Amino acid sequence: MDVPKIIPARPQRFTDQFRAFIRTRGLAYKTEKTYLEWVCQFIRFHKYKRPEEMKEADIEAFLEHLALERGVSTNTQKTAMNALVFLYRQFLQRETLELSFSYAKKPRKIPTVFSDQEARAVLAHLSGQMKTIAQLMYGSGLRISECLRLRVKDIDFAMNTLLIRSGKGSKDRVTVLPKSLLNDLKVQIDFVAALYQKDRLEGIGGVYLPDALARKYPRAEFELGWQYVFPSRDTAIDPRSGIERRHHMMDRSVQKAVKSAVRAAGIHKLASCHTFRHSFATRLLENGYDLRTIQEILGHSDVSTTEIYTHVVKQGSKGVRSPLD
Repeated sequence: MDVPKIIPARPQRFTDQFRAFIRTRGLAYKTEKTYLEWVCQFIRFHKYKRPEEMKEADIEAFLEHLALERGVSTNTQKTAMNALVFLYRQFLQRETLELSFSYAKKPRKIPTVFSDQEARAVLAHLSGQMKTIAQLMYGSGLRISECLRLRVKDIDFAMNTLLIRSGKGSKDRVTVLPKSLLNDLKVQIDFVAALYQKDRLEGIGGVYLPDALARKYPRAEFELGWQYVFPSRDTAIDPRSGIERRHHMMDRSVQKAVKSAVRAAGIHKLASCHTFRHSFATRLLENGYDLRTIQEILGHSDVSTTEIYTHVVKQGSKGVRSPLD
């Protein structure tokens, strides 16, 4: 799912041309998929009119439709707007783009958070790699995609840190590595090394690397340090090269395991893998760490995103004391 779609060297279709343009701007593949999805929705909304034939009023109509008829959140509407602004200002080079539309009023939700007891109860119903992945999300504040894309070389046991490469917004950052996970991760890397040796003996291709890295380090795909910490059980054909490789574990497998563990723990919150990341941030705030530090560890571009966790803490033990109590 995170392997970029193949496009012709000289794309003719509009969507392929748009994809190629996004890639020349160095945006993350996840951003590419998001922008393309919103642009396609925009085109379908206007009965497949060509984007270059549409005006500001057509963009405004679509954004108002999202707010008034579909009831999307402010952030969702903003993402759609960003995609269309990128389409018209960057791709179609229409500089004069002045929009006036109704903004979504749906308030931003306070994130669901596990108490420490709940988080540990969920972890108790997981085992093996699934448990280690969940512990990293709770103990290091990783997104599930960041966790699954970890490579052996990104774990620094000497400094107790994890290096997150190309996280959200294509940013690198460093986060804490829980000391309680050191042994488990070393065992996991031993497993990866054994699997790596088996794949080499069977002639299976090296691990996937982005094009730029593959060109710069042509032998890196066969080195242990570049292998995924959580490899998939089976190999698969790389759709771009046709080479059989071993990719990382799919996020759906982890999501399913975490959902089952939440139910088994008797927790009735609307929780997911991302709840562990929310819980990590909340624990840091409860323990007195400042917002700026938490922002850097989480990789938030704006501190206002991190501030949402202050609302969670205020509802708990550090907030208002009930008159009934």
